[in-house]
Amino acid sequence: MTDTDLALRGAARVDWIRSRMPLLAQARDDLAATRPFAGHRIGMSLHIEPKTAVLLETLAAGGAEIVGTGNHGSTQDDVVAYLQTLGMTLFGRRDDTLEEHHANVLRVLDAEPDMLLDNGGDLAAGVVARGVAASLIGGTEETTSGGDRLRGELAGAVPFPMIVINDSLLKAIGENKHAVGQSVIESFMRITNLMVPGRRFVVFGYGWCGRGVAHYLRALGGKVAVVEIDELKAFEAALDGFRVADALALAPWGDVFITATGHPDVLPLEAIELMQDGAVLGNCGHFPWEIDVAGLRAAATGSREIIEAVERIDLPNGRHVVLLAGGRMFNLAGREPKGNSLESMDLGFLLQTLSLERVATDAAGLVAGAQPVPDDIDRTIARRMLAALNAAE
Repeated sequence: MTDTDLALRGAARVDWIRSRMPLLAQARDDLAATRPFAGHRIGMSLHIEPKTAVLLETLAAGGAEIVGTGNHGSTQDDVVAYLQTLGMTLFGRRDDTLEEHHANVLRVLDAEPDMLLDNGGDLAAGVVARGVAASLIGGTEETTSGGDRLRGELAGAVPFPMIVINDSLLKAIGENKHAVGQSVIESFMRITNLMVPGRRFVVFGYGWCGRGVAHYLRALGGKVAVVEIDELKAFEAALDGFRVADALALAPWGDVFITATGHPDVLPLEAIELMQDGAVLGNCGHFPWEIDVAGLRAAATGSREIIEAVERIDLPNGRHVVLLAGGRMFNLAGREPKGNSLESMDLGFLLQTLSLERVATDAAGLVAGAQPVPDDIDRTIARRMLAALNAAE
């Protein structure tokens, strides 16, 4: 397929998505009139798929120059090609290695953005490492993983405001619980062609994403257990009617294991070795570190790709496990990825848009470092979303 054909396919896909994102449509009109991003270069590291394209179009309508890259394994090449025809500078391909992805992040920083649209804290960490933080006025961070990084590894090192979109209760409910819950189940069924009813699922983490995955699996007839180290969340999972135990106890019981914690090595090799023959492993967290894939591969006696995004890995004990999307976020890095629903990303990306607008117009009114979405933005979007859903009818 030529670059032109690729761009045309991307444009057609984005056109459908754009037609179903009314919140961003309104914001695009508003920003085109006020142009709060004029003179600003936004450095972006985000999953590049059609819904992301609508967000970037919206920011560009407000005057922003966009320089960005995708995330490892989830970049959709036709969408990149389309956005490049709009004059945006985007790096990365779907089949980039992890090393190439890291190089792309550095290329974004080489462009010297003055605002960040970050995912996982990669750009913020790069800015701090380079000692150029003073040139930034601020930005946004999309994920739980990135918020944890800003408050942990980068605590006190970021002298500009970073609004953590994932701190928004609106996003937690609309996107993390309901949209991730839906997209993970849809992606599991599409990638594997396996049924949910009657199958035993172990969900790691009972935060908003894990909670959504567990509830949606049970709603479709799955038998669900939860691994959660936080006592209060584990208590909530138990009261919600789920079996709650540790990874080693649940390893022989489950058929499918899904990680949703944002933390590394929550599904260790020690547990994988206890699983029944043919157990399926998948991750829906941002970073591909929740399953100990490196340890699994080191211990394996052999492996082969069965179909795209479905890999059989043989163990010394004579059993095998099935790994989805190499341990990456399988609802965005799997075969024919769709990601979260249009409506939820319309909401989530309006949170991004209005939060970036706040940074561009009132950075001095924000504190340095990680912080939640301003309450007035949350409530404005909630009202708009209720209207878009025709909730009163």
